[in-house]
Amino acid sequence: MSKAKKKTSKKSTTGAKKATEASKEASQEKQPKTGQRRGPGAKRSSGLDAAAQVLSEAGEPMSCKAMVERMLADGLWHTSGKSPQATIYAALIREIAKKGDASRFRKTGPGKFTLNK
Repeated sequence: MSKAKKKTSKKSTTGAKKATEASKEASQEKQPKTGQRRGPGAKRSSGLDAAAQVLSEAGEPMSCKAMVERMLADGLWHTSGKSPQATIYAALIREIAKKGDASRFRKTGPGKFTLNK
Protein backbone atom coordinates (compact mmCIF):
# COMPACT_ATOMS: atom_id res chain seq x y z
CA MET A 1 0.00 0.00 0.00
CA SER A 2 1.16 3.45 -0.78
CA LYS A 3 0.71 6.43 1.37
CA ALA A 4 -1.40 9.12 -0.18
CA LYS A 5 -0.30 12.65 0.44
CA LYS A 6 -2.94 14.99 1.69
CA LYS A 7 -3.13 18.25 -0.13
CA THR A 8 -3.68 21.26 2.00
CA SER A 9 -4.76 24.34 0.18
CA LYS A 10 -3.98 27.78 1.43
CA LYS A 11 -7.06 29.93 1.47
CA SER A 12 -6.68 33.22 -0.24
CA THR A 13 -6.93 36.11 2.15
CA THR A 14 -7.07 38.68 -0.62
CA GLY A 15 -10.88 38.65 -0.70
CA ALA A 16 -11.12 39.03 3.06
CA LYS A 17 -8.70 41.95 3.02
CA LYS A 18 -10.69 43.70 0.31
CA ALA A 19 -13.93 43.24 2.25
CA THR A 20 -12.32 44.64 5.40
CA GLU A 21 -10.98 47.66 3.53
CA ALA A 22 -14.38 48.31 1.96
CA SER A 23 -16.14 48.18 5.31
CA LYS A 24 -13.57 50.56 6.83
CA GLU A 25 -14.16 53.05 4.00
CA ALA A 26 -17.92 52.81 4.40
CA SER A 27 -17.74 53.40 8.14
CA GLN A 28 -15.47 56.42 7.66
CA GLU A 29 -18.02 58.19 5.44
CA LYS A 30 -19.89 60.85 7.36
CA GLN A 31 -23.51 59.88 7.98
CA PRO A 32 -25.98 62.55 9.12
CA LYS A 33 -26.95 62.01 12.75
CA THR A 34 -30.56 61.85 13.84
CA GLY A 35 -32.00 65.29 14.32
CA GLN A 36 -29.51 67.05 12.05
CA ARG A 37 -30.77 69.14 9.16
CA ARG A 38 -31.21 67.05 6.03
CA GLY A 39 -31.90 69.81 3.59
CA PRO A 40 -32.75 73.48 3.46
CA GLY A 41 -34.80 74.06 6.60
CA ALA A 42 -35.81 70.40 6.96
CA LYS A 43 -35.51 69.06 10.47
CA ARG A 44 -36.84 65.63 11.33
CA SER A 45 -38.68 65.54 14.64
CA SER A 46 -38.49 62.66 17.03
CA GLY A 47 -41.49 60.50 17.79
CA LEU A 48 -41.83 62.04 21.24
CA ASP A 49 -41.69 65.59 19.87
CA ALA A 50 -44.36 64.70 17.31
CA ALA A 51 -46.51 63.07 20.01
CA ALA A 52 -46.25 66.20 22.17
CA GLN A 53 -47.33 68.34 19.24
CA VAL A 54 -50.30 66.10 18.42
CA LEU A 55 -51.40 65.98 22.06
CA SER A 56 -51.17 69.77 22.40
CA GLU A 57 -53.32 70.23 19.29
CA ALA A 58 -55.86 67.63 20.46
CA GLY A 59 -56.23 69.02 23.97
CA GLU A 60 -57.51 65.68 25.28
CA PRO A 61 -56.05 62.26 26.14
CA MET A 62 -55.30 60.09 23.14
CA SER A 63 -54.36 56.47 22.51
CA CYS A 64 -51.02 55.70 20.91
CA LYS A 65 -52.77 54.37 17.82
CA ALA A 66 -54.65 57.65 17.32
CA MET A 67 -51.48 59.66 17.96
CA VAL A 68 -49.46 57.67 15.43
CA GLU A 69 -52.20 57.92 12.81
CA ARG A 70 -52.29 61.69 13.16
CA MET A 71 -48.48 62.00 13.29
CA LEU A 72 -48.11 60.03 10.06
CA ALA A 73 -51.03 61.79 8.32
CA ASP A 74 -49.66 65.24 9.19
CA GLY A 75 -46.11 64.26 8.16
CA LEU A 76 -44.72 64.98 11.62
CA TRP A 77 -43.02 61.59 11.91
CA HIS A 78 -41.90 58.89 9.49
CA THR A 79 -41.28 55.26 10.28
CA SER A 80 -40.85 51.99 8.45
CA GLY A 81 -41.41 49.89 11.56
CA LYS A 82 -44.05 47.20 11.81
CA SER A 83 -45.54 48.44 15.08
CA PRO A 84 -45.18 52.22 15.41
CA GLN A 85 -47.85 52.32 18.13
CA ALA A 86 -45.73 50.07 20.31
CA THR A 87 -42.67 52.22 19.60
CA ILE A 88 -44.42 55.40 20.71
CA TYR A 89 -46.02 53.67 23.71
CA ALA A 90 -42.63 52.41 24.89
CA ALA A 91 -41.02 55.82 24.39
CA LEU A 92 -43.79 57.57 26.34
CA ILE A 93 -43.57 55.08 29.22
CA ARG A 94 -39.76 55.34 29.23
CA GLU A 95 -39.87 59.15 29.45
CA ILE A 96 -42.47 59.08 32.24
CA ALA A 97 -40.41 56.53 34.21
CA LYS A 98 -37.15 58.41 33.71
CA LYS A 99 -38.29 62.00 34.28
CA GLY A 100 -41.25 61.47 36.60
CA ASP A 101 -43.08 64.73 37.27
CA ALA A 102 -40.77 66.60 34.88
CA SER A 103 -41.95 64.46 31.96
CA ARG A 104 -43.88 66.10 29.13
CA PHE A 105 -46.46 63.31 29.28
CA ARG A 106 -48.85 61.79 31.78
CA LYS A 107 -50.70 58.49 31.55
CA THR A 108 -54.42 59.06 32.12
CA GLY A 109 -55.72 55.52 31.73
CA PRO A 110 -55.03 52.22 30.01
CA GLY A 111 -53.24 53.14 26.79
CA LYS A 112 -54.16 56.84 26.99
CA PHE A 113 -51.76 59.75 27.40
CA THR A 114 -52.00 63.52 27.70
CA LEU A 115 -49.56 66.37 28.19
CA ASN A 116 -48.35 66.91 31.74
CA LYS A 117 -49.45 70.34 32.93
